[in-house]
Amino acid sequence: MFEYEFLHHVSLAVRDLSRSRRFYTEVLGFREIERPPFNSKGVWYAVGTQQLHLLENEQGQALRQSGIDTTDGHFAVWVKSYARTIEALEAAGLQYEARPDSLAGFSQIYVLDPDSNIIEFDSAYGS
Repeated sequence: MFEYEFLHHVSLAVRDLSRSRRFYTEVLGFREIERPPFNSKGVWYAVGTQQLHLLENEQGQALRQSGIDTTDGHFAVWVKSYARTIEALEAAGLQYEARPDSLAGFSQIYVLDPDSNIIEFDSAYGS
């Protein structure tokens, strides 16, 4: 049996690394961290104690091309405040799907990155 300790990172394929870097750094405020000098294009971010790795796939064959479908693959980030996250998304002009009273037991907000990867923001009810 495996003895799991924690989730280390999530990797997402992106079509245009420069465009995605601007989105994750400037719009979402993720902190870029050092990436080893692989023979591929990519950027890594620290998200709390885990990491998000963006990998450029110019062919885009395995990338999503549709809107928010919460049953599709996605990653989730726990945020301190539902209300402040909504404010930040609106200030950035991002469309989102909000579920303040989700059956999940916490509030949920869904957005799409420039390549239609789904990002979920979660927080305690009423935060």
